[in-house]
Amino acid sequence: MFDFLNSWYRRYFTDPQAALLVVLLVVGFVTIYYLGSILAPLIAAIVIAYMLEGPVKKLTGKNLQRISAVSLVFVLFILFMCFFMIGLLPILSRQTSQFFQELPGMINRGQELLLRLPGQYPDIISVELINEITAALRRGFSDFGQGLLSISMASIPTLITVLIYVILVPLMIFFLLKDKDAILGWSSRFLPSGQTLVTHLWQEMDAQIGNYIRGKIYEIIIVGAAAYFTFKLFGLNFAFLLAITVGLSVLIPYIGAAVVTVPVALVAYFQWGFESAFVWLIIAYFILQFLDGNVLVPVLFSDVVNLHPVAIIVAILVFGGLWGFWGIFFAIPLATLVKALINVWPTYEEELPAVSK
Repeated sequence: MFDFLNSWYRRYFTDPQAALLVVLLVVGFVTIYYLGSILAPLIAAIVIAYMLEGPVKKLTGKNLQRISAVSLVFVLFILFMCFFMIGLLPILSRQTSQFFQELPGMINRGQELLLRLPGQYPDIISVELINEITAALRRGFSDFGQGLLSISMASIPTLITVLIYVILVPLMIFFLLKDKDAILGWSSRFLPSGQTLVTHLWQEMDAQIGNYIRGKIYEIIIVGAAAYFTFKLFGLNFAFLLAITVGLSVLIPYIGAAVVTVPVALVAYFQWGFESAFVWLIIAYFILQFLDGNVLVPVLFSDVVNLHPVAIIVAILVFGGLWGFWGIFFAIPLATLVKALINVWPTYEEELPAVSK
């Protein structure tokens, strides 16, 4: 057993560059896992600055000075955030509050529908089972509402901290964009020279992650906007809230589209019943999902390494369990990183001794 482990170690970890890469990965993982909450503003600023680097590069490629390009992109970003906070967030908050106010009525109508099932299938479903299901739903939504209220009440003392973050994060974004070369040059001083493996892996992942993040942001905006106009055209209640949910569902491939179908179908059913408006809305919604998966995704992510669906689901479960929302958001880039590591990792095959005849 010792010989096997020794041989495995010599095969995969004797290269100095591989050893350095292991150290960098372990340090990065431990830092984010244990200090993620403390460094959340810095991590958020780095992620946003990384997303804005694409437009900055395009502007500098048109003979525009970097400071001018950074200033223009940063101003547009601040205007977008102000529009979201002042124009869109109140609508989202109002529709969310209205949804939870009407939720008990929806549950009652759902209970009336379910109570018809025992008469049709008396050997399978009983009235007691239906009552237990609806009671469990009521308790679950009640606990969820109380949790939201406790969170909002507990967050009152942290408003000053939130305001500080609102000021600090944009400042860090601006300076990360403005002084990108200086920051990268300073960071590279702590790495040994001639690290071709780390450089090659970074160049490959820079293109992959950059394409993925920008493509995912575009997909969220396009799908969310298309869903909003579709729901608004049919006059569906809570159109903005459901459109935001549909847009964010693209963060979780396969699973998100399936899960978000449930609230859309339930709201449409409780509004219209099994009428023609309900049927046409569901048809339009499935057409939207089909166009997203078969037209929009191939166009936006043509440069991203393809991964097997099982690998994507496993990455979502693992990284989502570790880092929550950000783990889900970066599940595919992190899975791509693992795949790239496997492909570029140096190995040394040992020559087997000749077998005497």
